[in-house]
Amino acid sequence: MSGSKREGAALVGVGAAACAACCAGPILGFLAALGLGTAAGFAVFGAVALAIGALVGGALVVRRRRRARACSIVESVPVTLGSPNFSA
Repeated sequence: MSGSKREGAALVGVGAAACAACCAGPILGFLAALGLGTAAGFAVFGAVALAIGALVGGALVVRRRRRARACSIVESVPVTLGSPNFSA
């Protein structure tokens, strides 16, 4: 009886090793694809967010500068003019 248990355990061990050798490649490939997809999504999302932020920030700066220029108060300075000289 003890011989059949050892044979059964050996058979299970060989089956587990064969499964690990056969399935390791696809599992590692799937995990690598998940990692690369995550990194690509992070990079694309970050680049898009940076571009949108730059556009919105630039628009706000331009708007603020135009508003400040339009609202600036120009001081009036009195000017005295002499009488025109029509004799030529």
